[in-house]
Amino acid sequence: MAQTSPSTPLDAASSAEDAAGQENFDRLIAEDSRIEPRDWMPADYRKSLTRQISQHAHSEIIGMQPEANWITRAPSLKRKAILMAKVQDEAGHGLYLYSAAETLGTGRDELNDQLLTGRAKYSSIFNYPARTWADMGAIGWLVDGAAICNQVPLCRASYGPYGRAMVRICKEESFHQRQGWEILYSLSHGTAEQKQMAQEAVNRFYGPALQMFGPPDADSPNSQKSMAWKVKRFSNDELRQRFVDMIVPQAEALGLTLPDPDLKWNEERGHYDYGELDWDEFMSVLKGGGPMNVQRMARRQQAHEEGAWVREAAAAYARRQAEENLLAADTELIGA
Repeated sequence: MAQTSPSTPLDAASSAEDAAGQENFDRLIAEDSRIEPRDWMPADYRKSLTRQISQHAHSEIIGMQPEANWITRAPSLKRKAILMAKVQDEAGHGLYLYSAAETLGTGRDELNDQLLTGRAKYSSIFNYPARTWADMGAIGWLVDGAAICNQVPLCRASYGPYGRAMVRICKEESFHQRQGWEILYSLSHGTAEQKQMAQEAVNRFYGPALQMFGPPDADSPNSQKSMAWKVKRFSNDELRQRFVDMIVPQAEALGLTLPDPDLKWNEERGHYDYGELDWDEFMSVLKGGGPMNVQRMARRQQAHEEGAWVREAAAAYARRQAEENLLAADTELIGA
């Protein structure tokens, strides 16, 4: 009969610490309080949060590409300035989120390497091309609008650094959505050709924007676990329904139509019904089969390589500052 090794005092102490930590974690979640970086947390909670926050950060960084491509082609100096400010905001969002992810114990170099090597994902919406200036409007209104719908509840996420980062991000995303709305409104109330351009942009981004909330609840085990931990507050389908209910009257105000023949008000449910989304396409894009997957990653890898000298210079400066601080401290100690 196989014998088991007796537990050591160290094992017993570790088990007791884990049990106490789990009890405190469960209490904080039940009380709707915040988990902070130095608090004990389950390994699955740490892993899931690292994945979610880093993917969010990656999405902000990759999401700069389709918009930055239009800065030089924006139709006026005012439009250029606004778009530049928006792209700058997205870089800042990535910074906030990488910083929040780092508090969970994974360094930024590793997080970045996961993106560059394809081990980490980012939002599928950014693997679609921005073909016309109207796409800047559709991205702002639909894509950033979906982001707001999804991210405002994250301001109450159970993990403190994530929730606090989301407060500022959501405020800036509101500006982005307003910018997109204003672009589409100007186009839809312009010439017939401009209105057609706006309509075609909405047609392109409507479906992918709805897919941003993730797969249906039945196919999303990560979502259910995240809700149990009070990181997310609503399921994918609940958020998607909220978004549809929000944009239908907005589309009417724009004078544009949403490309869904099944879209209609359901009096009994008190919500709009909408058609089935193409989830096969969604999964294909996630796996690298989207129209812009290869180009987006190639551009990100190129930017990383071209920025190597900046990282090296920053590291050298940090080392020199640390050496100077150490020397100053030693000098002060000798003088004392």
